[in-house]
Amino acid sequence: METRSWLIKPLYYPHFNSFNVAVHGISPADVRNQPDFRELWPVLKPYLEGQFLIAHNASFDMSVLRKTLATYDIPLPEARYACSLKFSKTIWKGRNKYDLKSLCNMHRINFLHHRAASDADACARLTLKAMELTGTMSEAEFDAKMGSKICRF
Repeated sequence: METRSWLIKPLYYPHFNSFNVAVHGISPADVRNQPDFRELWPVLKPYLEGQFLIAHNASFDMSVLRKTLATYDIPLPEARYACSLKFSKTIWKGRNKYDLKSLCNMHRINFLHHRAASDADACARLTLKAMELTGTMSEAEFDAKMGSKICRF
């Protein structure tokens, strides 16, 4: 399983919210020489276009992606996505918390929380556990067996 991540220099560089720096550990110095989103889009697009994506709290991640694409006047990719937060509530009923950290602790999935590559890998591992538990073998079975709807951009 391949995991990749990139640093992107945001439009508001060098002004960073201190809360975000504390959560993600990324400072203005870290992105000083990094490309902006438009420059990186040709590299990112193949990872999204025509793909089935899964994110924990996907509505948040997809809204950020939509807004970023709109900011740069880039068309939305043709992609499908599902939310591991939603299907986790169906598959592992009765938990007090369904955040990625709690679910990964429950399944002994080690990761560095709020680091993009590590969060993505943890979400993938959690999804594979859920698919194994429900006997989900394909995207076609996903809605019925995982209890989570596949959405489109």
